[in-house]
Amino acid sequence: MIETPRLTLRAWRDDDRDWNAAEVACPVVMEHLGGPQDRAQSDERIDRMIALQAARGHGFWVVERREDGARLGTCGLKLVDAPGAPMQGVLEVGWRFGRAHWGRGYAREAAAAALAFAFDGLGAPLVVALTSGRNTASWGLMRRLGMVRRPDLDYHDARYGERDNPTIVHVIDACAWRAG
Repeated sequence: MIETPRLTLRAWRDDDRDWNAAEVACPVVMEHLGGPQDRAQSDERIDRMIALQAARGHGFWVVERREDGARLGTCGLKLVDAPGAPMQGVLEVGWRFGRAHWGRGYAREAAAAALAFAFDGLGAPLVVALTSGRNTASWGLMRRLGMVRRPDLDYHDARYGERDNPTIVHVIDACAWRAG
């Protein structure tokens, strides 16, 4: 578990399944994440995250607001495994928040905590962030986190349609993070 002034990033529980299924069924939330998902896809993702957390001590965590325990979204780390991605096996930071929670700084706060864990807790030399070429809101967050666009690492992700390609890559290394 990771805590920030406003948030808790915690492991998945079975009682998160209904909440997550509703979040990933939302077309607005999932616009740049491959589109809405059904319950089976949602449950499969949760099962993968639970397995990742058990095996590696990290994954995408549930993000809760500390003051009331409300689930806001997900944020965390995983190893890049997208087919065609040139940085296979590098840690990736990512996030997804419910529409009602956009624009409040929650994603930045959670992502900064995940990056601190990557560099200070795991000793990662660098971390990447990946998104659709159309997802300029995420690009902005990546830059506010100190990440730098690396067009030489952009790639075509066959899991997504032409509308969401290329996948745009931003990078931050441990030295840049600490110089922050």
